[in-house]
Amino acid sequence: MPAAGGAQTAGAREWIAVLAGMIGAFMAILNIQITNASLLEIEGGIGTGVDNGAWISTSYLIGEIIVIPLTAYFSNVFSFRRYILVNTILFPLFSMACAFTHDLSSMIVMRGLQGFAGGILIPMAFTMVLTKLPKSQQPVGLAIFALSVTFAPAIGPTIGGYLTENYGWQTIFFINTIPSAIMALALALTLDKQPMRLGLLREGDWAGIVTMAIGLAALQTVLEEGNKDDWFSSPFILKLSVVAFVFLTAFIWIELTVEKPLVKLRLLKQRNFGIGVAVNVLVGVALFGTVYILPQYLGQVQHYNAQQIGNVLAWTGLPQLLIIPLVPMMMKRFDVRYIGFLGISIFAISCFMNISLSPDNAGDQFWIPNIVRAIGQALVITPITAITTGAIAPSDAAAASGLTNMLRNLGGAVGTATLGTVLTKREQFHSNIIGQSVTASRDEVKQRLDALTGYFQTHGVSDHAKASAEAVVALGRIVKRQALIMGFSDTFAVIGVVLALAAVLLLLTKRSKAGGGAGAH
Repeated sequence: MPAAGGAQTAGAREWIAVLAGMIGAFMAILNIQITNASLLEIEGGIGTGVDNGAWISTSYLIGEIIVIPLTAYFSNVFSFRRYILVNTILFPLFSMACAFTHDLSSMIVMRGLQGFAGGILIPMAFTMVLTKLPKSQQPVGLAIFALSVTFAPAIGPTIGGYLTENYGWQTIFFINTIPSAIMALALALTLDKQPMRLGLLREGDWAGIVTMAIGLAALQTVLEEGNKDDWFSSPFILKLSVVAFVFLTAFIWIELTVEKPLVKLRLLKQRNFGIGVAVNVLVGVALFGTVYILPQYLGQVQHYNAQQIGNVLAWTGLPQLLIIPLVPMMMKRFDVRYIGFLGISIFAISCFMNISLSPDNAGDQFWIPNIVRAIGQALVITPITAITTGAIAPSDAAAASGLTNMLRNLGGAVGTATLGTVLTKREQFHSNIIGQSVTASRDEVKQRLDALTGYFQTHGVSDHAKASAEAVVALGRIVKRQALIMGFSDTFAVIGVVLALAAVLLLLTKRSKAGGGAGAH
């Protein structure tokens, strides 16, 4: 794929290719979250339990995380054009196949294959920005890529919820068909044909590929299933954790010692790239974490349906459409580090705005925090990406892209699992504290129980003893709900702290060259 570093401006052909690539990245990232608001309906449709439904999302993420770092190697083997076109076609086919599954096993297989095809589209879109566009236009390309990374997760549950409530859960798996067809046509017309280099298969880092695939699959499964199974008290989780540790340790050792590594971990030695990737991981925790925690709150506490949850989350996504296009202009005027710092800080503030939740906090109360979050997220990805890739040579663009995107997604997976555990543990903590205060010897508790008993007696429970028992159960539900709300408040606080750490870390990078984003490339 020819680099565009020497050109002053990219022509229509290059921009069409880049924009087509962005469609793929957007759809691939959208499909991580599109099932989140609809899991209950999908679980019912394929006849699986609530506990197993998480595999519908997990299998897709496992496929994506494994294939992203493989993309640079296989695009060299099969040619960039052929590799992206084949997977652009496979992605909607596997997606549609999900709609026709009738049990959990086939859904897991199809979602995994869909993730495997979709994961390729994310780093390849990123690579096209760095190789098709000249340095002066790369900030614009990165801004469009940022829309995929931040807007797609925010709008995913909105689209999924709307389609599920109005047309059935199967329709969410047909949404990729038309965009993928447009993308395939555009790429076929604009990308140069190149010969395959099948000889590279003999030189492949197969030990790295095998250890990475097994290690990442085991790690992702541990992260998704750990909280439900109480982590290391489960023999299954314990064994998988050992597998993940052994294989990922072997993978890192292999990548640092072989002549032609699958993943160029040595790139992390570059100061801006290493710090930028670390910031990307922390931001990934927050990006995926907020899209995971807020629907959980609205569903569990406020009993919102899929469409209502999607409508609330839409306000995290829609303002970004207005703000992200302005970021490249800001990068020409201001130090890129400070723009990124400002964006992460605003993102953190939006999370801290949710640390005093009460039973009255429903959809309307999240409107302002979600707008603030949208503003922050719009200012985050483009500057961070510019800093991270600023000193990367065009020959390393694909490798850097794979590493950055894999670790951001992995950060999201680790973050989601960690936040799920934080929520569970903090709910238990608050439940114990509140429970110690809610005793029958306190006058306030007696008055509340008497009032509830009277309520049940006037609403069909004539027996006083039975009404009293109902009152105790009702009070227990109130305590549990309040503890759950306080647990969600603490979880938002954790996300805010993670972002504060990311903001400080970003300031440790070297200043980009003059010209803002342009100089950074």
